[in-house]
Amino acid sequence: MLLPAILQYNDSATIIYFEEIMRSSQAFLSVLFAWISSLLLISSSAAFGLTPDGELTKALNSSSGTQDWHWLASWGSAQQIPEAQNELAAEHWRDASLRQIVHVSIGGTRLRVRISNAFGATPLFIDGASVALAQAPGKADINAASLNVLRFSGRAEVMIPAGAEYYSDVVTLAHTAAADLAVSLYFKGEPVRQTGHPGSRATSFFIKGNRVADAAWPDAGKVQHWYQLADIEVQAPRHVGALVAIGDSITDGYGVVTDGNQRWTDLLAVRLVKEGAPAMAIINAGIGGGRMLRDGLGPNLVARFDRDVLSRSGVTHAIVMIGVNDLGGQHRNGDDIPAARKQLIDDLQGAHRQLVERAHAHGICVIGATITPYMGSDYYRPNGDNDADRQSLNNWIRTSGVYDAVADFDSALREPTQPQRMRAEVDSGDFLHPSPTGYLAIANAIPLSALLPCDLNR
Repeated sequence: MLLPAILQYNDSATIIYFEEIMRSSQAFLSVLFAWISSLLLISSSAAFGLTPDGELTKALNSSSGTQDWHWLASWGSAQQIPEAQNELAAEHWRDASLRQIVHVSIGGTRLRVRISNAFGATPLFIDGASVALAQAPGKADINAASLNVLRFSGRAEVMIPAGAEYYSDVVTLAHTAAADLAVSLYFKGEPVRQTGHPGSRATSFFIKGNRVADAAWPDAGKVQHWYQLADIEVQAPRHVGALVAIGDSITDGYGVVTDGNQRWTDLLAVRLVKEGAPAMAIINAGIGGGRMLRDGLGPNLVARFDRDVLSRSGVTHAIVMIGVNDLGGQHRNGDDIPAARKQLIDDLQGAHRQLVERAHAHGICVIGATITPYMGSDYYRPNGDNDADRQSLNNWIRTSGVYDAVADFDSALREPTQPQRMRAEVDSGDFLHPSPTGYLAIANAIPLSALLPCDLNR
């Protein structure tokens, strides 16, 4: 995708100099630069047919006098403690830079980055940071003209307390929807306990020294995880909201091509543009192995719902797809006597109700997604009773009226003559995770009417 190149001052010494001698005019220069960048984005978006971004920018410009805008999460990930095999080795934190590529869902001109130390046991020290347009997914190099030094309360370095998340100061960086941004962080030492997202399905890069201002990273090391990075937020018109998809490995995109951005959430974002739907940010908060009620590879969904959904900026809708690992795990562990099975279904229904109540209290509409078939899976080896429990819970999601809308992922993937199984063309081959065709079917199964405002007082 072609993107506008914005000329910026990138020399930190020059920036500091101007801050000292022109402090009184700093606000004026900032506003002027943002205005020029917005004009460039509008003309570029129109030239390449990117009307959703053009409309976003026009709306921001027309409403700037009334502050009819808000902060909106455009990209985000669910945080957890990485397992030992998914940690970044200590040597790659010590006097080292980490560059992470993320695929945003909404464009804009002004953004901020949220850094996470949610699971840190001690303060996290960041000694340099930047954000820029990436050259391409899976590539370490960036567009040098787009580079912005990230500051925190005006400082180049920051200490983030254990358990906390911090925003960077706002920077001007014109970009379109589906742009790939590179966030670079410099560390002098490793955190005592890492916070991250192992299932990034994207390549991150590490290199020795403070290289956050360097466009090229030759011979950088590679890893397919994200670390300490929670969100990219943009200023957007107040009527534009965000949908958070929260769930397990199916939402997290297990099996997609690395750096391909083909999770079902990515495909939904593409669908919204193709079908001319109102602009909406799409945030993926899936965690592989995640469960509703008990911790798995990450925190249980009920426990993380506040951080991953309710506290994200600009969220108007959430879609909940969870339960494969709760149901499958009970059967695999042999704890599937009738009384235990009934108790699990009751507990899952109670948790679903709690999620919706909490979301409604924050003005968020919630879509319930049915659980996709997994009969034949060697991982869980479900039997007829286990699938009957899945179908029972699905029928409850469809008919209970707890959710504001329903996305029937089960119907989108199941074999009509054998509803306990996925159709061959939508099955990745493990009878549990969808194929690329399956992920597209999931994205297409969400009724666009479910993304409209709902009655929160029903």
